[in-house]
Amino acid sequence: MSTDRLRVAVVGAGYWGPNLVRNFAASDDWELTAVCDLDVERARRVTQQLPDVRVESSLDVLLAGDEVDAVAIATPARSHHGITLAALRAGKHVLVEKPLADTSERGREMVALARERGLVLMCDHTYCYTPAVSKIRELVAEGALGEILFVDSVRINLGLVQPDVDVLWDLAPHDLSVFDFVLPGGLQPLGVAAHGADPLGAGKSCVGYLSLPLAGGALAHVHVNWMSPTKIRQMVIGGTERTLVWDDLNLVQRVSVFDRGVDLIDRPASGEERAARTVAYRVGDTWSPALDEKEALRSMVEEFAASIRGRRQPRTDGTAGLRILDVLEAAGRSLRQSGELQPLAPSGWRHPAVAVAG
Repeated sequence: MSTDRLRVAVVGAGYWGPNLVRNFAASDDWELTAVCDLDVERARRVTQQLPDVRVESSLDVLLAGDEVDAVAIATPARSHHGITLAALRAGKHVLVEKPLADTSERGREMVALARERGLVLMCDHTYCYTPAVSKIRELVAEGALGEILFVDSVRINLGLVQPDVDVLWDLAPHDLSVFDFVLPGGLQPLGVAAHGADPLGAGKSCVGYLSLPLAGGALAHVHVNWMSPTKIRQMVIGGTERTLVWDDLNLVQRVSVFDRGVDLIDRPASGEERAARTVAYRVGDTWSPALDEKEALRSMVEEFAASIRGRRQPRTDGTAGLRILDVLEAAGRSLRQSGELQPLAPSGWRHPAVAVAG
């Protein structure tokens, strides 16, 4: 693979597309060649400071030529499947914003075709490329927290009620992708229990809760809400040694590690005395690791290029997107069953890095 700049086109100039355009245009790894959108005027607004980037309204025309090596898709989830398959069949590497697809069946078809063609299929799980989450992954991997006991995540704000998905599909993929990235072995819940509410009468859940029991008795939990007047982006990861708090809105101290927790003392006891005799509270120091100042999307587009040049799977590949889809679909089944725990079969989509075409 040549070290020359790779050529990329962004498909979709709506909410997320301009962020991708800005980062691809600023990257030393990429040459942004085109922005494709059915709304030509919207695409022109996005590229008005980029005179060398052409505007295209036809996906077929964009893919027919040899002017791009890869496409980045920033369109509604229901369109990801069709656009991705067309791009892969045209021999293009593909980056897709979350969620990977609108169903796991369609996601699996996308992953299978990318494998068959030897092309990179990457999911834009943006938070996995933030300095904070990279540090969290490092701390968990080195055992700084000990054995993981629980993960509790809150993502709430007075947000936009989406027309095509509920709050779980809209917001929870962010938290689930972080779980998958930082937990040892990835996100492999034993099941999914979901509860949702639609107090607005929007026809979909505007408040949602996910509970995911993990192996060894640990529990992961996600709370998402479009209706909160306050904005909270916080995750707590508790371990046998330490507890970590990630507050994404705290610009000064995003990650804090607490040497505080509860220790169980293995002594025989019974009755009311048992809890008092077998529980000890540990209070120690709190510290905050230094974090690099780097935009997550910049790191993400660098990883996309590196995976193509290195002929390897990216950090958040299509299989990572499939694991999130499996959880979301199990959550949907649970909602229809009044919150009943839905089993989740062990994913068959974990594999070592495989070669991809140059």
